[in-house]
This record gives sequence, C-alpha cells and structure tokens, in this order.
Amino acid sequence: MLEFLQDKLSNALSSLRGKGVLTEADVEAALRELRVALLEADVALPAIKQLLGNVKAKAIGDATLKGINPGQQVVKIVYDELVALLGEETPLELRSPQPAVLLLCGLQGGGKTTSAGKLAKWLQEKQSKRVLLASLDVYRPAAIEQLQQLAERVGCGVLNHASTNPLTRAKAALQEAKGYDVLILDTAGRTVLDDALMTELQAIHKLAKPTATLLVADAQTGQAAVPVAEAFKAAVPLTGLILTRLDGDARGGAVLSLRHITGVPIHFVGVGEKLDQLEPFRPAGVAGRILGQGDVVALVEKVQAATNQDEAAALEKKFLSGAGLNFNDLKKQLQMLNRLGGFASMLDLMPGMGAMKTQLQEKLADGQAEKTLKRQLALIDSMTPQERKNPTLLNGKRRLRIAKGAGREVSELNKLVKQLDQLNQMAKMMKGAGGLAGMAKLLGGQRR
Repeated sequence: MLEFLQDKLSNALSSLRGKGVLTEADVEAALRELRVALLEADVALPAIKQLLGNVKAKAIGDATLKGINPGQQVVKIVYDELVALLGEETPLELRSPQPAVLLLCGLQGGGKTTSAGKLAKWLQEKQSKRVLLASLDVYRPAAIEQLQQLAERVGCGVLNHASTNPLTRAKAALQEAKGYDVLILDTAGRTVLDDALMTELQAIHKLAKPTATLLVADAQTGQAAVPVAEAFKAAVPLTGLILTRLDGDARGGAVLSLRHITGVPIHFVGVGEKLDQLEPFRPAGVAGRILGQGDVVALVEKVQAATNQDEAAALEKKFLSGAGLNFNDLKKQLQMLNRLGGFASMLDLMPGMGAMKTQLQEKLADGQAEKTLKRQLALIDSMTPQERKNPTLLNGKRRLRIAKGAGREVSELNKLVKQLDQLNQMAKMMKGAGGLAGMAKLLGGQRR
C-alpha cells in the first residue's frame, strides 16, 4: 500500500535524518525533493502547495534549526502536516431516527456494490446494527443480483422488489427498512459523468433524505478522482468518502488529495477484495505508513481480530511457566498467523521496518512463506493426538509415517520439531530470567 509514495518521501527526507545541524538550504533542498515526489505520486497541486507551505513555515526557524536532532524534527513536521492534510479521524455518524439511511454514489467500477456489502458487514459486526441493503442500479446487468448475493454472504436484509424504476425501488426500500437500524442504498453509476446520472441521483437524494451521502472512489485512479469528487459534491451534499482498492494504490495521489479538495472526511478504506477488508480511515496511521513508521493501532486490531483472547492468555501463561509447548500449541499459533493473511500482510503496519521492509517483501513475494505455513499445518494434522500432545514420541519411524501422510519430506518435519524446541528453549530462558520483565532488564531495556 502506497509503496511508491513511501519510497519517494523516504528518499526526499533521507538527507535530513540524523543531521545534527540543518541550514535553511538543507530544508529548501528537501522541500524541492518532496515536491517532485508528491507530483510523481499524482497528488493534486492544491494539496501539495498547502502541505509544503505549512512544512516550510514550521521547518525554517530558529527553534527547529538549533534544536536537538533538527533533522528528525523536520520529519515529525512532515508527519504532522500529512495528518492535517488527511483530516481528523471522523467516525461515521448514525445518530438519527431509525433507520439511518446511507446513500452510496460514484462512478461505475469504483467498487460501490462491494463497498455496500463490506459496510453492511462492518456495521453488523462492529456496531451490532440490523442492516438492509437495497440496489437502485437498474442499468448494470446483474447489479441487483450481485447485491443480493453479497447480502446472503453477510447475513443482512436485502430489498426484494420487482420494479425497474430507481425511485420506486427507493420508496420500497424506505418502507421495508422500518424494522432495521440502517438502510444502505446502492445507486447506479456510469463509466463517465453525465447529466442523467446526476439528475437521477439528485431525485433519489431528495426522496431518501439520507443521514449520510458517501462518495465511493477508486484510490487507484489517483488525481483523476478529484474532478469526479468535485462533480458529485456539486450535485448532492456529500458528507463523506469511502476509498476503495487502497491496497493496490502505490502512488497515493487520491488519498492525499480528496480530503483537501472536497472538504469532507474519509470514513473508510477498502484494503482487499474480501468482505472483511474494510477499515475505518485513520489519518495518523496512513501518515505513519507513508513515512515508513507503521500503524500500530491497525496492527493490534488485526491481531486481536484473529486471536481468541482466552486461548492467547492461556498460551502466554503456559509459555512463561516453562511447562513446555507442544504441537497443539504451535498449531494454534500457525492458525492465527494464517488468519492474519501471513507475515506479508503485516509488513506495512509494523513500525521501524525501514529498508528491511523492501527486502522482506521481495523474499515473501513468491508466496513461499504462506506455502510453508500450510505445509507445517499439514504435518501437525498428520500426527496422532498423542504425538501432538507429547513431541518426545516422535522417533524415526513415526516421523517417516507423519511426513508420508502429509505428502512432505522428513526433513521438513525435522525443521518443524526444531522450531518447537527453540520456542521451548526461549520459554526456559525467560522463566529463568524472571519472565518478560526480567528478560527486558537483562537486555538493558524496561518493560512498559
């Protein structure tokens, strides 16, 4: 995500990092490189001017140039201004007489229908809302059927109405939604902006009186998303944005431009094709990713969502007790990593990766890590319950049978056994040192 912008901004700021003293010429040179980087990332010119103007005003001054580690101070200023450009974190406001009506609009192919399904799932699971989906797109072939299928997968309500008139369908949806908390209206799009699209959207808006009108925009279109957003804002009073395909947006033009140009907040971003890959938009997290500082909040939430808290607590207790982990314990950890999407899916979120991130991405690009994970799970599944519980039973004959049952080589099983041994050795070291706090003390650190 945003790899191009990350690389460009990192290079532009590299001359400042670690410098003990900065001159005004140093800052000016870095700002020129930042400008080129942002232009190449397809960021809208007004957004660039505001960002760099604010950075320059704060970076060139006695307090910064004479401060401790002024280079790092300038990087912090850039971070703060990126956050300011992206706007405040703004949750979707649904406090209104039931049902709250969310009107989704945008061009065809921008991801409106998929976003409607993702949003319904998020509202159900995160806010315990009863959601009704309604398609008002009577033009695109199978658009209504697509939303019905999404509703079935999500487990929410869906409008089942025979009319092919968008306004008639909207009236029926408003009537049917009286037993729901939220009604999501998925409007029609076009491949290009046209008067018919806007006239129909205005009529639907007037009828539905939505709680929120959300523009769904494809982040991969870059700066081209700006005139589209301006046109929709001129037609109906937009209240927020959903950016789709941010996981494939290496350049970053749309995400850094739309909030500044439209003046409305980005509520959600789509970060994958799966229905659970919709995230609330966090400006601080995105700015951190752009500058290679990671997004700790998103990382913690991702791990928590994939982890059974009771199992995790029990495993931690067992680990620190020095009782010895077995293959059942290792399987739980491998399954959690599998649910997270593998190590590659977390690289963007991990702070302090720096240049290591690119190296690791290259190693993980061919999917070998995920394949190894699945092979290890297959090996554990080929063991008997007794063997999983008591790894000391694995003699040569048993290892040959397990490997054959999983369709793998004995050498792979030996590596897995060694991996478990190393985990148990680490647990013994930590117990002997007095647990996590003791280990931190030995290493010269302090557990917080």
